[in-house]
This record gives sequence, C-alpha cells and structure tokens, in this order.
Amino acid sequence: MLPLRLKNLTRRVWKVIRVNWHLGVTAFGGPPVHFRIFNEKFVKRAEWIDEQIFQELFSISQSLSGPASTKMLYCINLLHGGLMSAVLSFFMWSLPGAIGMFALSIGVSNIDETLPAPVYALFSGLNSATVGVIALAAVELSQKAITDKLTRLIVFFTGAAGMLYNALWYFPVLMVISGLATLIFDFRWVHRLLKTLLGAARSLRPGRQGQTLEPASESQNPNTTHQLDSLSAGHPSPKRSTPPVSDLPVTETETQATSTTPAPSTTETEPRIIPASHALALPPSLTWKTGGLIVAAFFVTFVAIIALRGALPDTPLLYHLFANMYLAGTIIFGGGPVVIPLLREYVVAEGWVSPRDFLIGLAMIQAFPGPNFNFAVFLGSLTALGAGYSSVAGAVIAWVGIFTPGLVLVHGTMGIWSAVRSRRWVKSVLRGVNAGAVGLMYTAVYRIFGVGYLDEQFQSGRSLGDDPWWVVITASSYVGGRYFGLNAPSAIILGAVMGLVRYGVVSA
Repeated sequence: MLPLRLKNLTRRVWKVIRVNWHLGVTAFGGPPVHFRIFNEKFVKRAEWIDEQIFQELFSISQSLSGPASTKMLYCINLLHGGLMSAVLSFFMWSLPGAIGMFALSIGVSNIDETLPAPVYALFSGLNSATVGVIALAAVELSQKAITDKLTRLIVFFTGAAGMLYNALWYFPVLMVISGLATLIFDFRWVHRLLKTLLGAARSLRPGRQGQTLEPASESQNPNTTHQLDSLSAGHPSPKRSTPPVSDLPVTETETQATSTTPAPSTTETEPRIIPASHALALPPSLTWKTGGLIVAAFFVTFVAIIALRGALPDTPLLYHLFANMYLAGTIIFGGGPVVIPLLREYVVAEGWVSPRDFLIGLAMIQAFPGPNFNFAVFLGSLTALGAGYSSVAGAVIAWVGIFTPGLVLVHGTMGIWSAVRSRRWVKSVLRGVNAGAVGLMYTAVYRIFGVGYLDEQFQSGRSLGDDPWWVVITASSYVGGRYFGLNAPSAIILGAVMGLVRYGVVSA
C-alpha cells in the first residue's frame, strides 16, 4: 500500500513540476500578462480548467487582497492536484524572481548614489517595453470581459477612475461598484422601480383617478399577436415566457440550464445549474466550513500582529518589517500596480530604504519574471543590511510577510466559493468584477507610463511621453505582440536594447 501511495505522490509531483516549472522564469510583464499566459497554458493547452472556471478564478483573485496572479496560479493547482500541488507551484513560481531580486539588492547596496547614464537608459527601455506588454494584455482580456454595453462602460469607468485618484480603499470600492452595477442591471431592479414609479405617476394624472383600466387591444399586445399567428399556422398556443433574469452570455453546456430561466423573484429558490464539466474539484477536506474557519483564523492573526506592533514600545526592526509587509499583503487590492506606492510609504517613509534604491528596484521588478510582490524581497534585504542585520533574514521575513495573507485568504475563500458559486446573483456579480478588474489594468499602464523615464536629473521618474523614443518602444512591444507573435520576454529584451541604442545615438 505504501509503495503505491508513494508512486502516486511521485506522479503528481512530477506532473506539477512538468507543467509549472518554467513559469517562474518566463512569465514577464506583471499580473495582466500573467493572466494571459495562464489562460493559454491551463485552459487551451493543458486543459486543467475551462474558460468559465478561469473567469471565476480571475474574479476571486482580483477581489481578494494580495498578489493577483500568484493567487490565480495557486487556485488552479489547488483544483487540479490539491494543497501539495498548490504550495509546490507557488514555490516554483515565486522563488526564481525572489532570488533575482535578492541578488539585485546586494548589488544596489554597493553602488554609488548616481548610476551611469547607460544604466538609466536600460531601465527606461525596460519600463517602456513593459508598458506595451501590459497594454496588450489589457486589450486581450477586455475581449473576454466585455460582454455587452454595460461591461464596456464598467471597463471605461474603472480605468478612468483609477487614473484620476489613488488610495488604499479606492480600488476595492471600484470593484464593489462594478459588481453591484451588473447585479442591479441583470436583475432588473432599476427597471422595475422605474416601472412602478411611472405607473404611480400615470394613476395620479387628472381624470385618471377612479377610472378602470381597459384591457390592452390585440394590436398592442405582442403576445396575443404571436398566439394568433401560431393558431393560424396550426400550432398550439405557446405558454407565455417570463422575462430573463439577465443578458449574460450563455455557453453551450449551460443552454439547457438557462432555457427556462426563472423570474428574478424566484432566483434564490432555483439556483444556477453548474454542469459537471464546470465543477470545482476541491480537496474533500476543503469544505465551506473549513474555508470559513481559515478566513476567521487569518483575521485573528492579523489583529494580533498589528496590535502587538503598536503595543511594543521599542519594536524590533525585523518584526516591524514583517508587520508592515503583512499589513501591506492584507490591504492591497489590485495586485502589483497598487503595491508600489504602498510599499514606498511603508519602507521609504520609514527611512529604511533610500528613494533612489527604491526606484532602481521598481524599474528592475518590471523586467523580472514572476510576481511583482517579489519587490518586497529587495526592500527587506536592503532594510536588514542598513540596520546591520542579515540580508537573508530581511529578505525571507519580507517575502513571507507579504505573500502569506493573500494565499491564506484565497485558500479559505475557495471552500466558501464552492458553496455559493451556483447562485445566479454570484454569476452576475462576477461579470461586473471581471470588467472592473480589466479596467484597472489600463490604470496600471497609465501609472507605469507616468514614471518610466529615468535619468540623472529625474531619478524619481518622469513620463515616457517626454521623449518620443520611449513611446516608440512602447508601441513596438505592443504591435510586436499583437500582430507578429512577439512574446513578453523578447519584447522586454528588445526594449532594453532600444534603450541602449537611444543612449548611443544621443551621446554620440
């Protein structure tokens, strides 16, 4: 029995390694690009999940705090192979980039205040190409998220709103508004309210009070006309159908389930039917009760860690670093583009890392594979070195602190999700959340575009639009990926080369 279990375990481990091993070293471009890579890898090629489950996991990953693409990969492997597969895939996904950022921190700690001009040109080229790659990913994901005029408006609204304002609470609120918008629209709540108000207004018109409404004529009743046409054709009169709950697109596997969609008033009593092909293959131990306990336990630990940080008169630096990263990993919504300004507040404002070193790490994390949250490794290592501690200790503490909240929350949420995903209102909310998340990707393009140009005079970054050459690099990476099959790593390397070419031309 034991050799058989060991053989099965070995087979599962090898399968996880074979499918996931290269992602941590080839997935460049940040969360927007990662989602596109995951769709191609796990939906179209490996066929571990289908498109519907992918969209559901995309919404969950965007709706919860923490690293979005990391949570997505964790959930895909959790569904396919259980907890061990999920944890193993996370290490293969995150460690390569984390090790690279740690090595970068050692190098940055030994350089002068001002970098050579070619290095600034290299960083600017990397940032320019990354903007084009993220823009391409946002456009491609928009084609899946936009299903009607409402979702198109949501993508525009969230993208524009994210450009106009930036705060910790702001992005979660935009996601909630997006979900509520599709829920209200799909269930016709506003339609029914307006209909009631119009009916009340008509009844209060002069000369209408006390009158009895005449039945509608046959020429005004489309159902009556349709029945007469059916009788004249020799067919039985069809039953009057109820208005649909929503205008959601329906897959072929769901056609039978949605052909008799109940009216909104009966939606909760008749849940959406989930075909067998769309079932979540969660581990048997991960029930909705277990998931709820995991989420509750996490918030207990979160309160304890933050309370302890405030209660201690002289908090040790490494514990303070861990608490700040744990807090950041808990309250960051929107993934990598949102983590940058928050980490600046929690690290640079504390005086642990210089603004110049922070911006060097910011430029390089765009060119590193894997999750952008590995930026915390770079900052943790520099923080520890500056205070005389081990750089390895600082890097590990920051890495554990920032990744733990998101992974624990999404693991517990998956158990709860299996119990509520069959509700029709859940599908409606997800439609809006998907569109809102895609809109925020355009915000990420705008944010990086605004600080991507680095040189000796502007080490804090300035807009790529200040020099047409960087705009050309951005357009080249977008067009190359869109129409000529240029993958993200090649586009970013091309951007770096074009940055150095620009330096050679200008300095000649």
